[in-house]
Amino acid sequence: MEQTKYMNPYIAGVLLGLLLLVTIFITGRGLGASGAVKSSVVAAVTTIAPSHGESSKFYSDYMREHENNPLKNWLVFEVIGVIIGAFISGLVSNRLNFTLERKEGVTSKTRIITALLGGALFGLGAQLGRGCTSGSALSGMAVLSFGGIITMLAIFGGAYAFAYFFRKLWI
Repeated sequence: MEQTKYMNPYIAGVLLGLLLLVTIFITGRGLGASGAVKSSVVAAVTTIAPSHGESSKFYSDYMREHENNPLKNWLVFEVIGVIIGAFISGLVSNRLNFTLERKEGVTSKTRIITALLGGALFGLGAQLGRGCTSGSALSGMAVLSFGGIITMLAIFGGAYAFAYFFRKLWI
């Protein structure tokens, strides 16, 4: 069996830091994915239920702020680029497969439900924390924000605290 080769994590970290620096220089703000999700939700709500979107202060303000098309937000294009880049990376490195990794004894249904639940909870936390890990922690730490440092500590601390209880779902 051939060993999978990954990028050197130190080089990847430096490249990510440089990308973050360029992003802050060009856009005046850091990276983040939760803004793209928010833009997509606002676009969906205002398309499906336009009267609700107009009557809600949150949706109407967001639409006005993004010139009535939240999908033109650069963060939406960032996330699309990440998805395409991940697909190409998996394809080029011969690691692209569509299998569900799970421990023996854990059903596919359990694995999918817990993954979706974890993602939903993380999304809720990102909304309550006013940003996801990349926005709050990575970008916050890049500008030496005390809040960014606390966010990163809380994310990793919470992950370590809960990993013990949920490890049987994936190990």
